[in-house]
Amino acid sequence: MRFRRPVALTGALALSLSLAGCAQDDSAGSSSHTVTYWLWDANQLPAYEACARDFEKRNPGLDVRITQLGWDDYWTKLTASFIAGTEPDVFTDHIQKFGQFADLKVLEPLDDLPIEDSSYQPGLAANWVGQDGRRYGAPKDWDTVGLFYNRKMAKDAGISAEELNGLDWNPRDGGTFEKTIARLTVDGNGRRGDDPGFDKDDVKVYGLATNGGGDGDGQTQWSTFTGSAGWTYTDEERWGKRYNYDSETFQSVVEWYFGLAEKGYMTPFTDWNSQSNQANTQVASGRAATAFDGAWMISTYAGFKGLDIGSAVTPAGPTGKRATMMNGLADSVTKGGRNKAGAKKWVAHLASNACQRTVGGYGIVFPATPEGTEAAVAAYEKKGIDVSAFTRPVTDTREFTTFSYPITNYAADVLALMKPAMQDVFANDAPVGGLDETNSQINLILDQ
Repeated sequence: MRFRRPVALTGALALSLSLAGCAQDDSAGSSSHTVTYWLWDANQLPAYEACARDFEKRNPGLDVRITQLGWDDYWTKLTASFIAGTEPDVFTDHIQKFGQFADLKVLEPLDDLPIEDSSYQPGLAANWVGQDGRRYGAPKDWDTVGLFYNRKMAKDAGISAEELNGLDWNPRDGGTFEKTIARLTVDGNGRRGDDPGFDKDDVKVYGLATNGGGDGDGQTQWSTFTGSAGWTYTDEERWGKRYNYDSETFQSVVEWYFGLAEKGYMTPFTDWNSQSNQANTQVASGRAATAFDGAWMISTYAGFKGLDIGSAVTPAGPTGKRATMMNGLADSVTKGGRNKAGAKKWVAHLASNACQRTVGGYGIVFPATPEGTEAAVAAYEKKGIDVSAFTRPVTDTREFTTFSYPITNYAADVLALMKPAMQDVFANDAPVGGLDETNSQINLILDQ
């Protein structure tokens, strides 16, 4: 077996390739014996190296060459590779990027692979079927959002784990969720957010960390609230033609949510940085007591030295249900890949129980198959980590509702419009009614 170590690429190199347009990389050397595979998560690298070794044993003569890049560099270089003709055979795909890739016709259909919806967690396989009815992604893994919290800070505030798992909220007064976040907030004089004389301009510990404005999806920001209020991103579950950012429900929710920062209970926009001061960093530094974050961050929070971090389910909303986005990644084959036969074999293996059980055993993510998920839960349990806050939404449909990223065309254009609009609401207290115009611009683009 000839297994190659992953090639790590710097942001500067990725950018130079993007600008050069015609630059080549290792993927250009792909042959009938090599399958090139790109992914972005370094934490998952060892698991997929193990899958590659197993695959190569099962398929003598085929080598898997893995390239791992950071999130931003990944998409910059991938886009450049499609232009330059240096794209990998297989890459990890994101549902937010899928629509545009499918529209540009750079993905190879996978209808000939044995992928059945029933083999994976509900909804994961169906999300990767294009408007033409063809499949372009093989389910890889899934994640939900939960509330991470500092157990010591919660105990000092007199808040139990049971209380944190039983919170509710509404956009009028915030319900028990806002009361709890206020209680966890502490100013420079030791007063809590619900104490008389609390100074919102001198906060030592915020009750809730922030991950920024949330762009147009709000996955780890406001989506759990809009979802439990009954709001949906678009007029259709998949491939919608109209966005709903002009909805009164949506606007009332985000106005209340960002208002938590105005009250001093949530980390303000000025303290947030997408690279160096994300929600998990705020919790790790003791600057925030809780944070909404995704299941892919479970090991990160559990690994904070000197901190005991727990996790709770999302609060119940006006619909009576708790809600969380359930995102699922997939593996896609490029139309311009040099080894399509080998690529499809590799993707079929990635989507199989054999590989997904292996990945699950590393306790880093929840693989898409039920058996893979079970392996992940068992691996987390061995580490002493309770992941029920993230798995319950998938198994308990009476109490929870899950939803996907919006799947539409022109996702990049939606992001370009919504990112500054939501930042303006958060950072500058811009009226939420201004989102009406942004929504009109987005829908005009979708009409093209």
